[in-house]
Parts: sequence; C-alpha cells; structure tokens
Amino acid sequence: MRVLVVGSGGREHALAWKLAQSARLTELFVAPGNGGTAKVATNLACDITDNEAVVALARAHQIDFVVVGPDAQVVQGLGDAVRAAGIDCFCPSAAAGQLEGSKSFTKALCDEMGIPTAAYRRFETLHPAIEYVRGHKLPVVIKADGLALGKGVTVATTLNDAIHAVTDCFGGTFGAAGASVVIEDFLEGEEASFFVLCDGETYLPLATAQDHKRAFDGDMGPNTGGMGAYSPAPVMTPELVQRTLSEIIEPTVRGMKARGTPYQGVLYAGLMLTASGPQLIEYNARFGDPETQVLMPRLKSDLLELLLATATGKLAGVEAEWRDETALTVVMATNGYPGSYGKGSEIRGADTLDGDDLIVFHAGTKREGEQLLANGGRVLNVTALGPSVAAAKQTADEAVSQIDWPEGFHRNDIGWREVLRELNARLDR
Repeated sequence: MRVLVVGSGGREHALAWKLAQSARLTELFVAPGNGGTAKVATNLACDITDNEAVVALARAHQIDFVVVGPDAQVVQGLGDAVRAAGIDCFCPSAAAGQLEGSKSFTKALCDEMGIPTAAYRRFETLHPAIEYVRGHKLPVVIKADGLALGKGVTVATTLNDAIHAVTDCFGGTFGAAGASVVIEDFLEGEEASFFVLCDGETYLPLATAQDHKRAFDGDMGPNTGGMGAYSPAPVMTPELVQRTLSEIIEPTVRGMKARGTPYQGVLYAGLMLTASGPQLIEYNARFGDPETQVLMPRLKSDLLELLLATATGKLAGVEAEWRDETALTVVMATNGYPGSYGKGSEIRGADTLDGDDLIVFHAGTKREGEQLLANGGRVLNVTALGPSVAAAKQTADEAVSQIDWPEGFHRNDIGWREVLRELNARLDR
C-alpha cells in the first residue's frame, strides 16, 4: 500500500517510523514532514490547512491510505474530504472531531450519557464569566472552548489568575478558540492518558501513558503541549482501565453513534484519577503528542493493519500486542517555548543516537545540507525503552546529555512520580 501521513511533528515521525515496519507497505510519504521523517519516508511539501491541496497530493501520488495526525486537520474536516475523494482515511469526521474541537460539545455529551467529569459552566461574554469566577471556589479551571494547541487551559489558584485567564481568552490570546470559555471545578488527583481505537461501533483498547504538561521541573511554569511522557502508566491499574472503558469510553462511543456522528479513529481520553474513580478531563480526537512517541516503540502489532481496520469498520476481533518494557520520552524544546522563540539554531549529535533501545523522534526540525536545524517550539523527542520507568529515564537522560544544542531546554524529571513509587516499592521489600 501507498500511505500518506499528514503532519510535521513528533507524533507524525513516530507514526511514520512504525508504519514503515509494516509488511503491507510499499511506499510511505509524509506531508510536510520534518528533518526526521525524511529518514523513513518521502517528505512532500503541502499546505495541509488546505483540504483540497492534500486531496490533490494524494491523487498525484496514487495514495491508497491517508493517516491524519494533527488536531486542526481533524476539526477542519480533512478526513471527510479525503474519503469523499474515494481514498481510505484514518481520521474522525469533522462532526465526530467536535469531541476535541469543542469542550462544551464534550461536556454536553457527558451530561447526556452520564460520563463522570468536572461540573462546569460555559460563557460567551467576558463579564458574566468574571462574575462567575468571583464566586467560585479556588482553584478553578479556565478553558478556551476551541483548539488552542494545548495552551488554552489555566488552573487558576488565585482570583487574579482566574480573571486574567478569562480576560486572555475573550481578549483574543487564543484566537477563535477563546470566543467562548468553559469554566469548571478543579479535580483532585493524578492525571493519566488512555487510548482506544474505534471504528464507529467496536472499540479496541490500546495503552496507557502519563505526560508532563508544565514547562519546567517540579511541574512548574506554563502549560505546554507536553514536555515528556512514559508508557505504560502503572497508576492506571486494571481496575481503573476497566472502569474507564465501562464508565467513559463505552457511553461515549454509544452516544456518538446515537447522535448520528459515529466516532471512527483514535480516541484519546485525558483522565483525572480521583478518590471516587476516573473522571474525564478532555477528549482528543487524534493520537497524543508526545504520548505517541512512547506508544509506538512498545507496539508489537502492525500499525498499518490496526489503522486500516479502524478506518474500514473491521475492528471486531482485532487485538493489539505490546512489549512489556516501559518507554519514556524527553522533549527538547527551544528556549522561550511555549512563548516566543527563535528558529534556525543548529543541533549537533542527535543523528548518531538511535539504537535498539533508543529512538530520537523529530518534531520541529528541518535539514539544510548536512545541518539539522531547530524549526519549532518542541524540537526533539528522545525516547528510550527499559525494564522500568527509572531505567528508561536513565537511558533517555544520558542520550539528551549527548545532544549539543545550547539554544534548547528540557525537563530533567520526566516520570518522577513513577520513579518515586518504584523506589519506595524497592525500599519496602
């Protein structure tokens, strides 16, 4: 099969890396790709914000199957456009993609289907929202209703922070995403990520992960798209997985089908593990980034087969096999991220690190001759496998130390919660 992956980030490099291992693959393309995807596929220049341009590209290269990576392309209906052109596509419809594209849409579905989630209110103007937070218990969570590249969420611990967050949303900081705002109760607990494939009716559980949203060590600093992750997340016990499936995933799939917008793609549930059980924080209608970078190295099954079964309604009876090892990724980002940052700085040493238990997935990179240059906020995902979180972390951290890039930064404590639990478990023995 001739396959096209749409996107340019670390998620797309990880997907392409895994798809390249499929026995069914004949040729792999990535549009537009990055400096890392060029190693496993042919990069194709394309304006992926233009659905018709992507369709034309797929036709020109006789593509059999399109895999859409980024959230913006899901919400803009790229999957619908590709399918309308007669090409199979792994991507939810725009209607189903509202699970990510509109937080109030998801909250309404939770209300309808009895899915556990934080209590909330939605606002379309500034002053009623400010009056609401003035009377709300702190902390309080402020969310831009639409897509904001992982940056439209503020956990406000003071009234001043809450007012600033609401004002930023309505003031245009997040563009159209902040035209309406969802304000919700703060949930106490530990976050985890859970992934399933769904073909509209059947769903296939994949794996768990835990990511790190804050920019700096100690979970400090602004929210980002993710500074690192590991999989599996042992905090997601078999009991919690089963509760997530029965209380969150199953009613979501059933509710979307009943609405006439069946969900077909990967469903990524961001969870808060509270004292009363798992609660849904949000849905993403695509693979996570950087979670994909720790899922793909652990996946033993043929990814192309799994995605095709999902896209063509043939998931029933399909299973996914996983390696027992832990995978952990450390994101290297450009100084200044998630705020303003420069581009074009040279990265040395990243191309010589890949091995049996180490993969460097590229995100915001480009190549100019022999040089590898930073071309984005999150730039590299240094991913390692090991028998424990601590072991995988050690391998990843050692690899990061060998990359010469003064203009970048990274967190040193990815996986810290589980490393501490592993240490305590050893001491208890």
